[in-house]
Formats: sequence, C-alpha cells, structure tokens
Amino acid sequence: MATDAGVYWRSAVILIGLVGTAGNALILYALVASKQHKKHLLIVNQNALDLFSSFFLIVFIVLQLCNIYLEGVLGYWLCITVLGENLIWWGTNGSMVNLAIITIDRYLMVVHAIWSRKWLRRWVIYSAMAFSWFAGIIFNTMVVVFSAEVVDGVCYTYLFENPASTITAVLFYMVFFYVVILGIFIFFYWRILVKIRRQASVMASHATGGSRTAQAQNQQIQTNVIKTMILVSAFYAISWLPYNFYSLFASIPGIIPLSFADSAYFITSFIAFFYTSANPFIYATKFNPVKEILKKMIPCKKNPVHPTG
Repeated sequence: MATDAGVYWRSAVILIGLVGTAGNALILYALVASKQHKKHLLIVNQNALDLFSSFFLIVFIVLQLCNIYLEGVLGYWLCITVLGENLIWWGTNGSMVNLAIITIDRYLMVVHAIWSRKWLRRWVIYSAMAFSWFAGIIFNTMVVVFSAEVVDGVCYTYLFENPASTITAVLFYMVFFYVVILGIFIFFYWRILVKIRRQASVMASHATGGSRTAQAQNQQIQTNVIKTMILVSAFYAISWLPYNFYSLFASIPGIIPLSFADSAYFITSFIAFFYTSANPFIYATKFNPVKEILKKMIPCKKNPVHPTG
C-alpha cells in the first residue's frame, strides 16, 4: 500500500513540477514581454524562486526513480543537494521570504508613499531579493548538512540523532517560515486596505474631471497588484498549514502512527507543492499586464471576410 501510494505521489509530483516549471517560465516571459519586469522586480524574483524549486522537484523525483546507490564523495554531495531535497527548499523557502518582502514593499509604497520614493532605491530592492535567496539557502543547507547521512547507499536527511534537535529545527521552521510570514501578511495587508479606503474617500470628495479619471486609473492599477498578492498570500496560508502541522507531529516520537506516516506525508507535501505550481495561474488571471500578453499568445480564429457583390 505504501509503495503504491509512493508511486502515485511521485507521478503527481512530477506533474506538479512540470506545470510549475512551465507556468513560472511563461509568467516570467510575459513579465518581460509586457515590460513589467523592471517595475515589479520582486514579483519577477518570486516567479524565479518558484521556477527554481519546481525544476529541482522534477530532478529530485527522477533521481529517486533511478534508485542510485550512493557512495563516496559524489554520493554524499548528491545526498545533501538534490536527493536530500535541499535545492527544492532553497527555492521554496526563499519564495516564502520573498512573499513577505513583497508585502512590506507594497505597504511602504501605499501607506508611506513619500518615504518609500525617497528610500526604496533599486539597490534596496536588489538587496531584498538577494536576502530571500540567502535565507532559504542558509537555513536548509545548515539543517541538511548537520542531519544528512548515507546508509547502505541511501540518503537520509532531516533526522537528527537527538529528538530534541529535530523538534527545535521544526519549531524554528514553523515560526519563521509560516507564523511570522503569515503575521506579516495579515498586519500589513490590513493596513494597506485601510489606507486605500481612506484614499478612495478623499479622492471622491476632492478630485474632478480629468484628474479624477487619472487618479482612478492609478488607484485601480495599485489595487489590482495588491489584490493579486493578497490572493497569493491567502493561498500560501491554506496550502502550507497541513504540511507544517504534519512536520510538527512527525518530529514528536509516537504522535503519528507508523502506518499513517507515509500517507500523511504524501498528502500534505502534495498540497504544499501544488501551491508552487498554481501560483503562476493566479498571476495569469489577476495581473492585467501579464494577462494581456498571454491572451496574445493564444491562437484564435478570425472570421473570414466575404466579398460583397
């Protein structure tokens, strides 16, 4: 039963990886083609991180199916990079941090517009983008290196000899990559929505004619981006909740029955990985510049012109 579940899980995850890789690559193309990549650097970084994790998700499953016997230095490095899921989580956890950075960036642009125009230079944005990669790489590399072990040609990771160390690592992961980031979403987007409502009421009472139209268009663009990011953030909160609970319970000996452990892992990790592959479709349907480029890529039949006589 567990073997069958594993086969179905790997097949589903390969499909998720393919969809995520193709979808994120397509959105990146649309961002560049619509010339929005320079305006939305953090969103470009978000899709790049998701593309990275989706691609290595495919590589991970393919290498698992090859059933490689690990030995020597090469076997160890394969264990702590691909087979230990390290590269997958570099992109996945970096994506989580980048989402929080996007939230803070939108908050500063809307609530503290004058301050953000003065201080949010491009080097600040590039530094924030680099930090999201750095955070994902450092945390996962440290955990994998200190927990990885190759036994009889098989890679084992995320299992410390001391159960207390495993629980500590899981709790830190949950607090930093889920609770803190979710708190950032809730607090800052709530402040953004309050500010937008106030701005809308002020505009309605003071603006007239052409200025009202221009302000309304600018407000609509800003609101559209924020709605997209709120949807992405809400999807994140829902998708990663089961996996975090599973990780916590699995780290405590005796909580999850052995007969249920494989099924719980397959289900919760599938939901979590599904988030990465579904994100591009949110951008495709909600982010207007991207949506327009993708529409142009869809071939459509034109009605033939009949000559009049």
